[in-house]
Amino acid sequence: MSLLTEPFQDALYVIEKIEQAGHQAFFVGGCVRDSLLERPIGDIDITTSAKPDKIQEIFDEVIPVGIEHGTVIVRYHDVSYEVTTFRVESDYSDGRHPDSVQFIDKIDLDLARRDFTINALAMDKYGNILDLFKGKEDLHNGLLRTVGNGKERLKEDPLRILRAIRFSSQLGFKIEKDTLYAINDVKPSLEGLAVERITVELEKLFAGKFVRLGLKYMNDLGIEKHLPILNNYQILQKLGDRIRPVHSLEEVVCLIHQTEPSIDIRTITKGWKCSNKVLNKAIILNDAINYYKSHDLTNILVYKLLPDLHMSFARLTEILFTQKVNEKKLFRLKSNLVIYSKKDLAINGNDIIELFPDRKRGPWIQDIITQIEELVVEGKIENNNSILKDWIKWNPPGVN
Repeated sequence: MSLLTEPFQDALYVIEKIEQAGHQAFFVGGCVRDSLLERPIGDIDITTSAKPDKIQEIFDEVIPVGIEHGTVIVRYHDVSYEVTTFRVESDYSDGRHPDSVQFIDKIDLDLARRDFTINALAMDKYGNILDLFKGKEDLHNGLLRTVGNGKERLKEDPLRILRAIRFSSQLGFKIEKDTLYAINDVKPSLEGLAVERITVELEKLFAGKFVRLGLKYMNDLGIEKHLPILNNYQILQKLGDRIRPVHSLEEVVCLIHQTEPSIDIRTITKGWKCSNKVLNKAIILNDAINYYKSHDLTNILVYKLLPDLHMSFARLTEILFTQKVNEKKLFRLKSNLVIYSKKDLAINGNDIIELFPDRKRGPWIQDIITQIEELVVEGKIENNNSILKDWIKWNPPGVN
């Protein structure tokens, strides 16, 4: 089977243009790894002997995203390709970026600076693999192993600890024993990482097909003691064998709160520096799960999960309850909903004001709309303008 599948075919133009200018260029890292594993290919990364200024001369559309570290984005046919110059690095004083980089013209030293053997693979335009650190063997054996000295690699950027565990969750790989020892020695350094970087890795970890293995490593190594929010609780231990993959950060936040209700959802999202969008979705999911505990599936529950939280809800119920929610019923109720938002109501605020022209405007208007909304969703009243007006006339707002 050719490794040069469609994503690589599209990117060959970039490789060939660099070579035509007299430089070396290879596909590198995760795209090569995933191709060998026959997994879906994500971003295509390219490594080259050409310095960033040369890349800018070769291509018309170049974005200098990390030019001081040798990285630019080449845009071709509306696709972004990260192109990085062969380099060696100095110390990582900030635990993330090298203090300085030195551009080189040979790929071997460039591959030697990478985190894990399975990510230190390069491929030329013919599909030939350059494997200097037995990465293919580790792929075959399902093993995660650092390139070179494990403690050095992890100290350079302690986020690599979480990346190792995340890869075990995504790929089902075991972590090689010397790498485990290195993780155990370096793990306190996690406390100095930017929270945003940790959050990204945790979201990917919880979404992994083999999340149970990943969380077992987290628990066995005591990693959560060095992470925000997780450090004062035994959440991972409480989840245990119940855990299943969850595919979004709001699901992770809701799951943690449901597992340990003493941690407020807002505390989690603030501690992990999540967006307001994640916060709001986590609250909706949490409210739906609490409602489900006493009401089972209803129209109003399904309505509250609009537009796109139904599968998230189903995944969470599989973990939190002994019996997973009936997905067929869940989506049948969704497809049979009479309205999908307040905008679909056959009445609006102006209609209500016209019914009570002498009344001062205020929150009572929104209260009526919310009441009407629930009645329509539950099928207790028809979504018809005159019928809704009659109902309001017979059920006038109270006096504030």
